[in-house]
Amino acid sequence: MSDGRLAIVVFNLGGPDGPAAVRPFLFNLFNDPFIIPLPGPLRWLFATTISTLRAKKSRGYYDQLGGKSVLLPETEAQAKALEQAAKPFADDSRVFVLMRYWHPMAREVVAQLKAYNPTRIVVLPLYPQYSTTTTGTTLAALTREAKRQGLATPMETLCCYPTDPGFVAAVANPLRAAVETAHAHGAPRVLFSAHGLPEKIIEDGDPYEWQVAESAKAVVDALGIPGLDWKICYQSRVTPVKWLGPPVESEIRRAGADKVPIIIVPIAFVSEHVETLVELDVTMRDLAAESGVPHFSRLAAVRTDPIFIAALAGFTEVLRDKRTPCTARGVRLCPAKFGKCPHVT
Repeated sequence: MSDGRLAIVVFNLGGPDGPAAVRPFLFNLFNDPFIIPLPGPLRWLFATTISTLRAKKSRGYYDQLGGKSVLLPETEAQAKALEQAAKPFADDSRVFVLMRYWHPMAREVVAQLKAYNPTRIVVLPLYPQYSTTTTGTTLAALTREAKRQGLATPMETLCCYPTDPGFVAAVANPLRAAVETAHAHGAPRVLFSAHGLPEKIIEDGDPYEWQVAESAKAVVDALGIPGLDWKICYQSRVTPVKWLGPPVESEIRRAGADKVPIIIVPIAFVSEHVETLVELDVTMRDLAAESGVPHFSRLAAVRTDPIFIAALAGFTEVLRDKRTPCTARGVRLCPAKFGKCPHVT
């Protein structure tokens, strides 16, 4: 079946487009109630303080990437590939890029959608695993802005795809080759790394940690390598509260003590950005060398892998059929204990 005019919105975190944008980008991030659940005035004070304190350090990270985030051009490349893959599903289709904390943000994207005047709007996260702090906050901002601007076309939204065969294959295929290469240095350990969250968010019913584990297990099952040594770990801790663990740093040091080669797989990232290109490729690589790890490699994000892009395009048909948006199986994916799942009954 073909739509007359299909608009697909893909979204991600966003990042500063120059040194001057680093502090306001951080302020937008930490002033989000989905991220920092404090009363408005306290949250504003916290966001002002931490964005000011962290701006210099963050600029140093972005300086290694040419002074700005690479996430927008990465996402634009994915959008271009998706636009081609979606052509069979519509007479006319266009993919729009939405970022949560820096441009193009919801106000701009909703205005673009109104000008396009689509028959259908499909909203796809570039976060495989659902969290209120990523997909949840972005969908809320987009819905709020659509209402404010009077966007008439309803939005069909996908919440997650942690075990989708296309996503899993796009990770497992290159990982299999990386494991074979690493075997020249010993039996490798695969570290599935995801962006961390404070434990309190998970305790409040966010399914992110569970979905990250499901993604990692699905990739390991797809590999089918007997006795594979693997572990889930977390990176990018920011605030001093207790975060999900173990941290990637401790797992790298453990690998050094065990004298085993490691392959880091950014399981919660589908695009390259500062967390992969600087934190993993530079900081963690240096730590591995200091810790005596015999071999360090990092699997690239899936980016525009044709299998992954085809999976994103296929979600437009899943949503058309009104099956549960988090799975093509027609049932809710998350166990009932995760009350922050958007499909809680």
